[in-house]
Amino acid sequence: MPAGHGAAGSALGYYYQATWALLELLRRGPDMPDARISIELYDDVAWDAAGTAMERLQLKHHLNTAASITDKGADLWRTIGVWMDEASPGDPTGELLALVTTAAAPADSGVYRLRPPTRDASEAQRLIEKAAQESAAQDSAENRARFLGLSETDRQTFISRMHVLDGQPHAVDIDESVRKQLMWAMPRGRDDLFMEMLWGWWSGEVLAALSGRRGSIGVGEVQDRIAEIRDQFAEDRLPTLLNLSDIDRDELAQLLGNRTFVAQLRLIDWPENNLQRALIDYQRAVVHSTRWVEDDLIGLPDLLNFGLELIEEWKSEYEFMQHEIAEHATEQELKAAGVALLRRLLESNQHKVRPRYDEPFFARGKRHELADQLLVGWHPNYEAALGIEVSP
Repeated sequence: MPAGHGAAGSALGYYYQATWALLELLRRGPDMPDARISIELYDDVAWDAAGTAMERLQLKHHLNTAASITDKGADLWRTIGVWMDEASPGDPTGELLALVTTAAAPADSGVYRLRPPTRDASEAQRLIEKAAQESAAQDSAENRARFLGLSETDRQTFISRMHVLDGQPHAVDIDESVRKQLMWAMPRGRDDLFMEMLWGWWSGEVLAALSGRRGSIGVGEVQDRIAEIRDQFAEDRLPTLLNLSDIDRDELAQLLGNRTFVAQLRLIDWPENNLQRALIDYQRAVVHSTRWVEDDLIGLPDLLNFGLELIEEWKSEYEFMQHEIAEHATEQELKAAGVALLRRLLESNQHKVRPRYDEPFFARGKRHELADQLLVGWHPNYEAALGIEVSP
């Protein structure tokens, strides 16, 4: 169990597992390009290949930065207890076993002898067996007895598979450690936004893994995602910052339900499901425009020019629509003409805010934003229908 008290301690422990797993992937991935890492599948964290665990890792996070891990300590014996239950201690072909902890191992301990690269498994076994025999701690009594009850050969095999990775970064330091691993991959001057995007993606992958919607996460997948994020900072592209999974649709409906662009859609009886998508596109376009300008990824004049291009496109299509409408068209025919106009424009990819930024939601959302400002409209008589005085 991770160090801490109550729900907060447990939550921090799970958070630590999730974030440390990404750091582990980045540190060891170059030497294991075909390997995969899992969270809460075989162990707290595990490396696997072809669906079989190669290395089990138990993680122990301590709020106390001066904490130590000793041969008689609870962390060691809880971990040994877990491995005796799940890792076949006497199997010489069994997976490697690693105890990962923010605590430090004293230099005179058996735990210290299990630290790479200067492991001494024989001395570690002698010291850990001695501690198991001498300790009077009640919370570890059962696990110590079980360990000592193994045969000499099984204990030797068990210890030979163990590693201790002490002095690991604390939860608050994981982000900085990840940044160091990615120093040469991050776009200069955009490191905070780059990390925000990476952690956002990683959180989604971890959630999918914990909920059983996906299994382990491959080194190659992380490598590809890092490259993809970096590519979004190229001069002819822009980063996507607000994903569909980030949006609360019910909350958005309450927030935007009375907007003018919604009234414009209702004028043409826009289908309800498509109206919900319009709310999402509008919100994502507004958020991205704001964030891009704030983060100096694009200039406000560039966004204004993009809006003008969309208006000019609308003017041309709107004029064609007006020309094609019969003189005594019914209201239903007027609505149908508006639907056809909007569908054509929403499907158009003639204009892009950047040459290689082709996320369709942005142009769709900007068109709804222009409709919200009454710079464009869909119903042939949208101004009159909305009660707007039309200049002669």
